[in-house]
Amino acid sequence: METNKKNQVMESETIRRAMTRIAHEILERNKGMDDVVLIGIMKRGDILAQRLADQIQKIEGKQPPVGALDITFYRDDTGQRGVSAGNNRPTHLPFNVDGKKVVLVDDVLFTGRSIRAAMDELIDYGRPQLIQLAVLVDRGHRELPIHADFVGKNIPTSPKQKVEVLLQERDGEEAVWIR
Repeated sequence: METNKKNQVMESETIRRAMTRIAHEILERNKGMDDVVLIGIMKRGDILAQRLADQIQKIEGKQPPVGALDITFYRDDTGQRGVSAGNNRPTHLPFNVDGKKVVLVDDVLFTGRSIRAAMDELIDYGRPQLIQLAVLVDRGHRELPIHADFVGKNIPTSPKQKVEVLLQERDGEEAVWIR
């Protein structure tokens, strides 16, 4: 029997604090923001990447460049997900990634397949110096050898559960739920 019971695991303030911590960790690991760019994976990672850039601006006084990847056609499960080209925004990278320290940003890290797709697409745009990964939620259950360098919250889940991230800019509310 399937249940739609929801448990809230993060709320607005918890998300804000996690993003502030991740911004500080990015700055520390990269010794500042020289050659660092943030690239969010659509449809919520791009919002989180912009939030990180805004937070870094507050801390450092300089905002890193921000881009967004639409990984739809790089996924290995596109046919299974019923994705069509008309429902997506195009990738937007207003800078050259060659030699840059790229921080990929996503909302939830689960199997690792979205991140693999994002790296495949990113490499089509150039050769970064390195790629790091920042996620709001890491829920485990990897199918590929991918890990996050910066994590807002680790949330143990079963493979049958769903993690739902809601962001004010896209959903009109702010929360992370487990169903």
